[in-house]
Amino acid sequence: MAEALQKIKSYSKVLVLPPDITRLHSGAGELTKMLYDMIGKDKTFHIMPAIGTHEALTDDHIRTMYPDIPRELFMVHDWRNDVVKLGVVPSDFIKEVSEGKLDYEIPIQVNKILLEGGYDLIISVGQVVPHENTGFSNYTKNIFIGIGGEETINKSHFLAGVYGMERIMGQIDTPARKVLDYAEKFIKGIPIAYIMTVMGREEKLVTRGLFIGDDRETFVVAAKLSQQVNLTRVKEPLNKVIVYLDPMEYQSHWLGNKSIYRTRMAIADGGELIVIAPGLRMYGEDPEIDRLIRKYGYHGTDEALREVKENQELRNNLVSAAHLIHGSSEGRFRIVYAPGHLTKEETEKAGYEWADVNSLMKQYDPNKLKDGYNDGFYYISNPALGLWTV
Repeated sequence: MAEALQKIKSYSKVLVLPPDITRLHSGAGELTKMLYDMIGKDKTFHIMPAIGTHEALTDDHIRTMYPDIPRELFMVHDWRNDVVKLGVVPSDFIKEVSEGKLDYEIPIQVNKILLEGGYDLIISVGQVVPHENTGFSNYTKNIFIGIGGEETINKSHFLAGVYGMERIMGQIDTPARKVLDYAEKFIKGIPIAYIMTVMGREEKLVTRGLFIGDDRETFVVAAKLSQQVNLTRVKEPLNKVIVYLDPMEYQSHWLGNKSIYRTRMAIADGGELIVIAPGLRMYGEDPEIDRLIRKYGYHGTDEALREVKENQELRNNLVSAAHLIHGSSEGRFRIVYAPGHLTKEETEKAGYEWADVNSLMKQYDPNKLKDGYNDGFYYISNPALGLWTV
């Protein structure tokens, strides 16, 4: 990183865009601390976590993921209010990449600080890993979604939802990524450098790659490594999968449903997914999204599309509709949730089966299980770290 910083022309005011607590294991916390130590003490240095629609980081989150960085350096992205429009991805482009399924235009919005903050260096820090909307996370997703605006997030997520998650995850060129590539021309004059990790799990979590650059090729090289490191192929479809959600990282279905997204291609028809989620307390990270998920629930693509057609509030919040599509097994396998702070009634109303979290924690102790094949089931300790398929 020091070598890369030396190659950048002189700069005096720096904005860092790292992830939030949902990427606790990305290495981004350590890298951001390195940046602070290298340049933060003699230059103007600010941090805006690329939270997208997620909750703002709490003081506990900052202490956990970004220790020893002054709290006052952190700013909060407001995806509904603090954004400016840079341009538009036209409807004919969306019709082409969606294979005719959609024909709306997508306005490109970003936090106004990118244009108005006076920064002469912006550093995006994060992890490249298979993702349910863009195929792989990071690169310009950190800009247009991480500090993006409501319309950009809504419409790009819905594009991914109707195109089909199984066709997207683990692929480099996807409809949503093509939208981000088109939108990149709107930020060509902004000095942005990308620092991207690829993390792998061996006996413990290790950094398998560190990529620094300012172009798409840097991302592509990282994504190709992630395809090797983060994609696990199982021998045959799995009949029973147990996923554990760390309570520090996962407090909502919005994030916890990675347990469904990342495992669905590995689960057998008629199989069972059991999600142990002691920290789960809400559905959406945003109050309005939370309300919509509770109201409509996870009942499959056809039902979600019907609800979008019939309800203006969902048409105004297409990111929620996309999430409702992603969070269903389409009736193909059972989903049993064991949330720490949501009731049986709440869970079943949302479309899942419910189980007692304390009982399951005793039956499947996360401290004793090993990732992968166990006696009678397959265990995953953190679904955000990869993608599982046959």
